[in-house]
This record gives sequence, structure tokens and C-alpha cells, in this order.
Amino acid sequence: MQERTIRREYPRALFSVPLNLRHMAPGGPLAAHGISLDISEGGLGAIVEGNLRIGEAVEIDLALGKRKWSATAIVKYASKARCGFEFQGLNQDERRQIMSLAGRA
Repeated sequence: MQERTIRREYPRALFSVPLNLRHMAPGGPLAAHGISLDISEGGLGAIVEGNLRIGEAVEIDLALGKRKWSATAIVKYASKARCGFEFQGLNQDERRQIMSLAGRA
């Protein structure tokens, strides 16, 4: 069996906090709850209730350090066990905070 190596653009750090997520579903906007698993400048891994579709845009609310934080993201990976999100439009301050959490500051 051949192993697949995944190259990531940004290093990840373990990061486990509760989160709320909003997304559009066929019947209208939905809210979901979850818990983050890891974070990087580029995105977030999480366990989230509900069914998300790859490519759909979501709004994620969580605590980043001592500050409440909201980010727009695209669902890049979705399974019953885990979802992966790619952040969109982060500013420099938000990137610095994430780098600090990931141990790169």
C-alpha cells in the first residue's frame, strides 16, 4: 500500500475550543455547533454537527486567545468524523494571532 504525503502550506497546531458555524442550506440558513481540532494560518480542522458540502461558504465563530473571533471559510473537506475549512480574507493581526497559537510568532 502506498502512503500519501500531504504537504501543507502552513504548519498546524492543536487547538481545541467550542465553535459555532453558520451556513446556507437548501431550506435556508442553518447554525451548527462543533469543536476545533487544529488551526493554522490557512484554516481549521473541526468536528461539526450536521452535513456540510465541500465548496460551501461558512461563517465560524470561536475564541482566538482572549478575543471572540469570526471568520469566513470554505469547506475543503467533509466527512462524518471531521471537516476542514480554509480561511478567507484574514487580516495581518488575525494571521499573527494564529501564528502565535501555532508556535510560529
